[in-house]
Amino acid sequence: MHFKWNYKYPTPEEEQAAKELGEKLNMSPILTLLLIRRGITTESAAKRFFRPQLADLINPFLMKDMDIAVDRLNDAMGRKERILVYGDYDVDGCTAVALVYKFLLQFYSNIEYYIPDRYDEGYGVSKKGIDYAKEQGVKLIIILDCGIKAIDEIAYAKEQGIDFIICDHHVPDEKLPDAVAILNPKREDDPYPFKDLCGCGVGFKFMQAFAKNNGIPFSRLIPLLDLCAVSIAADIVPVVDENRILAFHGLKQLNQNPTVGLKAIIDICGLNNRELSMSDIIFKIGPRINASGRMENGRESVDLLVEKDLGMALRMAKHINEYNEQRKDIDKQMTEEANQIVARLENQKHQSSIVLYDENWKKGVIGIVASRLTEIYFRPTVVLTRDGDYATGSARSVTGFDIYSAIKSCRHLLVNFGGHTYATGLTLKWDRIKEFRMAFQQYVDDHILPEQTEANLKIDSVIDFKDITKRLHNDLKKFSPFGPGNPKPLFCTLNVYDYGTSKVVGREQEHIKLELVDSKSSNVVKGIAFGQSASARYIKSKRSFDIAYTLEDNVFKHNAIQLQIEDIRPAEDEKV
Repeated sequence: MHFKWNYKYPTPEEEQAAKELGEKLNMSPILTLLLIRRGITTESAAKRFFRPQLADLINPFLMKDMDIAVDRLNDAMGRKERILVYGDYDVDGCTAVALVYKFLLQFYSNIEYYIPDRYDEGYGVSKKGIDYAKEQGVKLIIILDCGIKAIDEIAYAKEQGIDFIICDHHVPDEKLPDAVAILNPKREDDPYPFKDLCGCGVGFKFMQAFAKNNGIPFSRLIPLLDLCAVSIAADIVPVVDENRILAFHGLKQLNQNPTVGLKAIIDICGLNNRELSMSDIIFKIGPRINASGRMENGRESVDLLVEKDLGMALRMAKHINEYNEQRKDIDKQMTEEANQIVARLENQKHQSSIVLYDENWKKGVIGIVASRLTEIYFRPTVVLTRDGDYATGSARSVTGFDIYSAIKSCRHLLVNFGGHTYATGLTLKWDRIKEFRMAFQQYVDDHILPEQTEANLKIDSVIDFKDITKRLHNDLKKFSPFGPGNPKPLFCTLNVYDYGTSKVVGREQEHIKLELVDSKSSNVVKGIAFGQSASARYIKSKRSFDIAYTLEDNVFKHNAIQLQIEDIRPAEDEKV
């Protein structure tokens, strides 16, 4: 991988502002410059950023239809109606269902939950799900993380005497379903000031409003915040404003007193006795919750997340972990096959997008494969598989390119689609794939910028090894939780050398374990460069090189700092 390094040197005004803010906060100007570039320029704003307060959560009744939704839920409880909590089969949907179900179950017993089968029912509201609700005597369905486009299905439910409350965060169409209430901050007519909640976040706001309306202390919601943090991390929504508050306190809950089901997953992942981060959710916890919906049925994940007995939860987590291992094998195989197709289709290498299809690919894994291809080729990517007469697929994007708009531009060729800026699902007739590929390619050609198809690293600060102190590292941790909108700061050090002890490691000798020095101090700094063994020969040549990296805890050595190196390049290359 050859990255282009981008660094914007601070202006004299920025340097002065960083120095003054650093004096007020007793913090290195290296870090206060990062604050200023995040738009945080005052001492009070910095303190709010570092210590997000639950008291600053937005009034949930500012969301359109929230009062109607709470009234309908109160009526259902008052009339002893059966309630069904219905959700998508991914992490966001499963955590949302678990959160709403667990909270309401404390006050009301005539309630159950439902997760559609990805392979039998497909995405979102299904007729089969509505028929099941009818059989169970359900009068109200609370649907989470989907439903915003289910016009026909919700009309069918209404004919059966079933009402819907929609809690969604995906982009709506011009026409909305005929639901009792539609909670979605992305509605054009919704005045809610924060638009980037995940599905679980919308469910949380609904429960916050229900609690407020019924005099239930907010403290009763706090034990469920770990589910919000998991959802925010896994769904890759911006970790800013209200999401930052929910993620900050959700991580606190996850580390101190997690939900029994999450505790079991943490144990299975080998994450005990360490401070959990958003990265741990993205790479360890989230994929396991996702695995049951990808391989079998997402209900098993919700069963785990609502389980109260730790012994039972551990057995369930082991079972879900087996799904995850199967998923990884299929993911690897499909990615290899997709790469072979790209290699054969020489024209795709030079085009601005990739559209691949194979009728034998597993529907539950194509989204992961699309993500892998996007990471490898830096192109908006669509991966499709066959489902009867239809092709169903997932689209993933590169930074800054709105793939939802690209898919929407092809809607005349589609049966259905939905999603958001960086991830979208779609369905079309199998025999229209070639037309779709041409239309999608044309839109991407017309709208993508050249720099969006390049591997870029945005360097936050150029520092020397002498600047890397425990105090700097501890202050840097205050910037967490990290994610879109608040990425982990990426540092760069120029002209570093191998101390003489760096070596290639890993099962396939694919990583480099580094011990480095620079020209301005005698500090020996340890680092790890995953998947970069191709640079080992240059490193051992005793020539200088530049590194881009994040600062991490060394989990094997308490209080030790380790560089996680994102890129290595010869020092004579173009400077940042």
